[in-house]
Amino acid sequence: MRNYLVVKKKIHSFNKTIHVNGDKSLSIRWALLASQAKGKSRAYNLLRSQDVISTLNCIRKLGIKVKLKKKYCEIEGLGLNKFKNKKKIVLNAGNSGTLGRLILGLLVHFDNKVKIIGDKSLSQRDFSRVIVPLKKFGASFKYTKNYKLPLEINGKKYVKPIKYEENKGSAQCKSSVMLAAINTKGETVIKAKKSRNHTEILFKYLKIPIKIKKKKNFDLIKIKGGYQFNNLNYNIPSDISSSAFFIVLTLLSNKSKLTIKNVNINPSRIGIVTILKKMGAKIFIKNIKIYKGERIADINIVNTKNLKAINCPKNLNSQAIDEFLLIFLVAAKAKGVSFFKDLSELNQKESPRLKLGSKILNSMGIKTILTNSSIKIFGDPSIKPKKFIEIKNYLKDHRIFMMGVIAALSFGGQWKIHDPDSIKTSFPSFLKLIKQLKN
Repeated sequence: MRNYLVVKKKIHSFNKTIHVNGDKSLSIRWALLASQAKGKSRAYNLLRSQDVISTLNCIRKLGIKVKLKKKYCEIEGLGLNKFKNKKKIVLNAGNSGTLGRLILGLLVHFDNKVKIIGDKSLSQRDFSRVIVPLKKFGASFKYTKNYKLPLEINGKKYVKPIKYEENKGSAQCKSSVMLAAINTKGETVIKAKKSRNHTEILFKYLKIPIKIKKKKNFDLIKIKGGYQFNNLNYNIPSDISSSAFFIVLTLLSNKSKLTIKNVNINPSRIGIVTILKKMGAKIFIKNIKIYKGERIADINIVNTKNLKAINCPKNLNSQAIDEFLLIFLVAAKAKGVSFFKDLSELNQKESPRLKLGSKILNSMGIKTILTNSSIKIFGDPSIKPKKFIEIKNYLKDHRIFMMGVIAALSFGGQWKIHDPDSIKTSFPSFLKLIKQLKN
């Protein structure tokens, strides 16, 4: 069976309104917190991707009842640290770094051995960044010398609060420690480099005792553990990371306009909008409302011809870390030389995205200068890629595949893009929405 997509020409101009899948970060966090709540929690518009399904399967294995209906998902929480004890538990996190790292935070209190495994891509990612702080709580681990999956955690019933400094700007690491803190008596203190803050917002909504002092370069977070919270019903907004593919496609597609409805525009997630506006993009945020602490809005995008290069401020990196592959495509079309720095974290994702992003641009005929943590992109507004380009997605990274599709539709040429199945991890309706724009 063929496992690649062939794209032979640019997309025609379009003027459409679309709805994008539910936010993946919120879908996973909702499920994990619902497992610790007291009572039945329901989520509507839950993302039905492999990463979220893996999350539901993991909490099922830990004794939590989950019902996945056509219109909603229901989780019956048993309360803090009420996972059911049984031997030889193996949890498969699949491709999800968010799941793999966050669930370890909940398992710190589970006095039983649990093995965490993942797919080929996840098994190459660094887990030391969560193992080191979670050990301080009192959990013990068995792992390879490289801190990679598979690994085994053995929690303890009684653990101690910690002080932890998160200096990578990783919301996954910060959130893992926060989840460990909610059932730890005493006060856990986290000094965290700025990153997305969905977990903090959910804690506040659930009235979990949390105090946050916002400094210029970091947040000081204090959590008092042992507070039992009740069920969480949630209508999950659309994902800005998924919306970003269509934002860029519209910007780069001649005479096109698009409206994306009901998108989560959390300020810690909209770095791509800020960066693209600095490059001259016509992007408009409308109908803003607050829903359970999150900012939700409609996004209007208009094709923009005179894009300009950017020396991207590094303080925006954490707000756009999942979208830089798309920003690179815009830089390829912009006039001038764009510079992006301090992006080594991109190579800690599902694949070495900084390296692969540069390679894809080179295959299109765009000159780049690459280091371990930075990239210069020499934009060419009149670029016409050579006739045949092939993207071999060897770690089946969903964002590499989708970047390839957006590049092919925006710039033209003949493309062979491998592993369309990879989108099932995060954005299963991606190709369906592309067809919707074509019709």
